[in-house]
Amino acid sequence: MSVSQLNPAAAASPLISRQWLSEYSMPLAYLVLFAVLSATVENFFSVTNVIGLMLSVAQIGMVACTMMLCLASRDFDLSVGSTIAFAGVLGAIVLEHSGSVAIAVAAGLGAGALIGALNGVLIAYLRVNALIATLATMLMVRGLAFIVSKGQAVGINDDSFIDFGDTRIFGLPLPVLVAGACFVVFGILLNQTVFGRNTLAIGGNPEAARLAGVRVERLRVWIFLLQGVVTAMAGLILASRITSGQPNAAQGFELDVISACVLGGVSLQGGKARIFGVLIGVLIMGTVENVMNLLDVDAFYQYLMRGLILLVAVLLDQLKTRGERR
Repeated sequence: MSVSQLNPAAAASPLISRQWLSEYSMPLAYLVLFAVLSATVENFFSVTNVIGLMLSVAQIGMVACTMMLCLASRDFDLSVGSTIAFAGVLGAIVLEHSGSVAIAVAAGLGAGALIGALNGVLIAYLRVNALIATLATMLMVRGLAFIVSKGQAVGINDDSFIDFGDTRIFGLPLPVLVAGACFVVFGILLNQTVFGRNTLAIGGNPEAARLAGVRVERLRVWIFLLQGVVTAMAGLILASRITSGQPNAAQGFELDVISACVLGGVSLQGGKARIFGVLIGVLIMGTVENVMNLLDVDAFYQYLMRGLILLVAVLLDQLKTRGERR
């Protein structure tokens, strides 16, 4: 008689250990990384630097919340960097001509919603591959940002608009609080609502979800629309922080966001996502960049490190997927 037959609990123990390690390995690794850096890198653990670290990843955090939904539904969006730039430029132009912060914000968010909805329709209804569809919109939207701005930065002088990036509440910058709110809202959306369960269902098996009554195409459009709105919000906040709409802003931003999501355990195969994991992934990306800046590492090496992080994230995803199939 085998050990597993004699003692089922003993046989289950290694499986539980592997599951626990898979769930908590990344948070534990980040805690170790944070402790080591706090002890070895000067000024890393200072209040000013920690707040600066959170502020530097605020935009990535916002967009990662909705990119998580895209990846969980077996899609992705390469146009987020261009959407950030276009929303910032458009908001700055509308603010300059109308003098109304509300109209400027509405214009930026509306543009983001349209871009997201276009991506969703192309992918869900016209069956265009997500890579091709979002690559095309990435190029078109970036081009629009340069066209409407005539290739130049659009300055912002309205103090009310600039306050979006400068205001502090309880000592924390408003962008950090907005990012935190995004994690809470989308965490609830993913884990506590039918929308979230259906998102994971279409990522795991779209045909089975369709047979179960899920309106797959409409749900995918809504996911991309949410992606567009949140990305545009991040673009408007970035414009308020740098007091201008920059048509060349956020280049390569989409890769940082996808890297953060995959590091956080969101599967590129779809059907699996954890909001806490995404938070850890965002913090890892921001911490590595922050430390390189503190150590005055050349920007060229920073590009190399970001590429390595993306590669490691994808390899880890592949290893986890193979492990689950065994």
